[in-house]
Amino acid sequence: MGVLAIDILDNEVHSYNFPFVPRSQWHARGAKQTTPLRTPVPFVVIHHTYIPPACYDKEECCAAMRQMQCMHMDGRGWWDIGYNFAVGSDGAAYEGRGWETLGAHALHFNSVSIGITLIGDWRTEIPPARQLKTAKALIAAGVELGYIKPDYKLVGHRQVRATECPGQALFEEIQTWDHYSPFPNSVADLINVKELPDSVKENLIANTTAVV
Repeated sequence: MGVLAIDILDNEVHSYNFPFVPRSQWHARGAKQTTPLRTPVPFVVIHHTYIPPACYDKEECCAAMRQMQCMHMDGRGWWDIGYNFAVGSDGAAYEGRGWETLGAHALHFNSVSIGITLIGDWRTEIPPARQLKTAKALIAAGVELGYIKPDYKLVGHRQVRATECPGQALFEEIQTWDHYSPFPNSVADLINVKELPDSVKENLIANTTAVV
């Protein structure tokens, strides 16, 4: 039986076949500002949090969501938690910015992607099976609801940013998932990603020239 999630502000009702925790249930702060995300997006970016560590029940995972939101808003000056969604080791998906709001999870790549983080440090071990199952189900729901393109490409954060994220073990795991794409392979490939806006590519070129 699906889980009913209701967005009171947008008067939207979505039914999910996995545990889903909306912002109101993890007691999210209000966003400082929001920018609409143009959907359906062509990419899904997978992350791990590293910190906070893995959480195994709703109470722990809600606390992890609040910790991340405070870190992103107060520590980094962002408008909200950076991710569109997070998935805990309890097997539940937690709403971050949601489907329709531009994320702050992958510099230069936010406008063409949904960012999903798997809460925990997944450098040396893969997440529990139920966490992986829900992450896949969340992506499938995004496709079904029209927020992710049916022919989307799945990438790890390290493919679009110089970072260790999503951790080596998780990165190797997602390479076995449907829709995984080895391109882009690194941030150097971004100027050749046809889905990226020209303004982003021009910014990338300018930054590269400035470094040289």
